[in-house]
Amino acid sequence: MTLSQLRKQIDALDIQLLRLLNRRAQLVLRIGHLKKKRGMPIFNSRREEEVLRRLTQTTAGPLSPAATRKIFREILRRSRKLQTSVAVSRNIAKDNA
Repeated sequence: MTLSQLRKQIDALDIQLLRLLNRRAQLVLRIGHLKKKRGMPIFNSRREEEVLRRLTQTTAGPLSPAATRKIFREILRRSRKLQTSVAVSRNIAKDNA
């Protein structure tokens, strides 16, 4: 396979990854709304550690468990930011009502 063909495959995978990350983000926002409605905290360290542990144990490589953990830790951090923005925007809307 040529370099160009391999890069095309990576480009296609990048688009798939972006779509999946955006679908994940939509679910994260829905969870943020539910947490806000129920008065639950955004951050749940036990849940986050559970997710990271499951993913690092699942990776079959070539990404190492440490690399997998770093990647998903950032995804989870960004997810918390999204949920925090939901909580803040709902509080602003409530205050302005």
